[in-house]
Amino acid sequence: MSLYGKSLNALTLQEWRDIFREQPQRLRDIYRQLLASFEESDPAWISLATMQQIDAQIDALECAGGAPADYPLFGVPFAVKDNIDVAGFVTTAACPAFARPAQQDATVVAKLRAAGAIVVGKTNLDQFATGLSGTRSPWGAVPNTFNDRYVSGGSSSGSASLVARGLIPFALGTDTAGSGRVPAGFNNIVGLKPTKGWLSACGVVPACRLNDTVSVFALTVADAETVVRIAAGYDARDDYSRRHPATAPARFAQTPTLGVPDVLEFYGDPLSEAAFRAALAQMQALGVELVTIDFSPFRELAQQLYQGAWVAERTVAVGELLRDNPQEMDPVVCAIISGGQQYSASEAWQAEYTRAALARRIHETLAQVDALLVPTSPTIHTREEIAREPVRYNAHFGYYTNFTNLADLCALALPGPWREDGLPAGITLVARAWHDAALSHFGQRWQQAVGLSLGATSRQMVEPVYVTLSPEYVRLAVVGAHLRGMPLNYQLTERDAVFAEQTTTDAGYRLYALANSTPAKPGLARSDSGAPIAVELWDIPLARFGELVAEIPAPLGIGTLTLADGRRVKGFICEAWALDDATDITEWGGWKAWLARHQQA
Repeated sequence: MSLYGKSLNALTLQEWRDIFREQPQRLRDIYRQLLASFEESDPAWISLATMQQIDAQIDALECAGGAPADYPLFGVPFAVKDNIDVAGFVTTAACPAFARPAQQDATVVAKLRAAGAIVVGKTNLDQFATGLSGTRSPWGAVPNTFNDRYVSGGSSSGSASLVARGLIPFALGTDTAGSGRVPAGFNNIVGLKPTKGWLSACGVVPACRLNDTVSVFALTVADAETVVRIAAGYDARDDYSRRHPATAPARFAQTPTLGVPDVLEFYGDPLSEAAFRAALAQMQALGVELVTIDFSPFRELAQQLYQGAWVAERTVAVGELLRDNPQEMDPVVCAIISGGQQYSASEAWQAEYTRAALARRIHETLAQVDALLVPTSPTIHTREEIAREPVRYNAHFGYYTNFTNLADLCALALPGPWREDGLPAGITLVARAWHDAALSHFGQRWQQAVGLSLGATSRQMVEPVYVTLSPEYVRLAVVGAHLRGMPLNYQLTERDAVFAEQTTTDAGYRLYALANSTPAKPGLARSDSGAPIAVELWDIPLARFGELVAEIPAPLGIGTLTLADGRRVKGFICEAWALDDATDITEWGGWKAWLARHQQA
């Protein structure tokens, strides 16, 4: 699949943007070719866009005005799991009897289209997002991308398959019990499951409203994070939408600490176990510290999702169809969802109390590490095995995923070392709510280090494209007592600020050692005859920034500094009146250099 000598297979977001910035007039031609390359018989699709639907989306972009560069996703194609509304398409949730035309876009789809992205179709799923196998759909089972004897994982099977084959750069899924992670693990791609409520669920057919999360599949972590940040945000129309509190760190510590379950379960699969052991070794080679944690509360909470009253949430979601036309549902899905009718209100409340108690234990455990590291799935099964034991073997896939939303955690599924039989065996990082940015930053580091192929394509990992710092953080330049190893550095670290890089200002500053300051501090001032001054850049959560500023004593304050590469960041500055009796130390180029030479003198 190519246009004018340029392949359209397995392109990243940036590569798609580059195509349309170079030749925006070719937008319709490219989409004609792209649609022609899709096969209606492909079980990953439930419905494909017509050229008329594509033209309507392009017309809307043109009517909105502006240049391609004004749209962060201009012309980028994407697909949407068919339990998420897209105006002009029928939403089926993989159940023909439920099918209904969508009158408007789900909030996340509307945001992505407003950013310039174009929907090319709706994707197959386990019916009503109930399952982790990708086989419970009247549109057919979606096979594993690498060996069609095996399952693709579900419920977001179609979305994962299309991304893995490089047909589209990203796709939306949903994740209640692991549906945004298991298919990623089985197809060697990235699955980003954000913190609950960060992405609106307005326009999403509910499976379990309290636990549903829109998720993103992509070939790279950078692309997945870009999509999430565009689609995220508070939505008053979603009763469970939440505002980002801007309190979590932007990255893990310089030497990350990851928790590994004290007892690892692989259901007797030595190939999955060997792959995960290889991942642990690679983590240690990256400088990660691995510590053993008590996995029992995670395991117990995971069991609650389908073996207790929580399944009644799925019963409520299906509603009239289950009552009036259960024969129209997939038999396995119907049996699971109808099981919720056996629970009483008292049992539902007790289930919530159990959830809260286990979640508290989980949070206390995760507070001791940067994140939890687990296999995305303990094993994989063939489609024939799933047909024989649809509930038992499907449950295997959720062993390391089912607890995540019940405990209000975020997660990132990553490609990992391969099994010896040629199948992928992904890994997943799980962290406390709102630590999404830290997961993504480390995920980019991991993906670049392991250098695996992208999905099922022959493309290798591209150069890292780190996402611009998000609005939830302030990048702060520190020049003196807040530097690493200095006496006031704790004021940053106790507020979850993390070191980003060491650099210098531009040549327009002078540095002074202030008189009568305890602990000793420098003062930085703008000057027409200055020099580059060494600084450290730290990313501090926005909600903690004001606390830091309140502690800064006169004559110091916070202003805007210009760095050597032209970037402008917040940073420590000094009022001019305090410089009269200060010592000019500009020639030493930085506070630490001056201290070292001063102490040696």
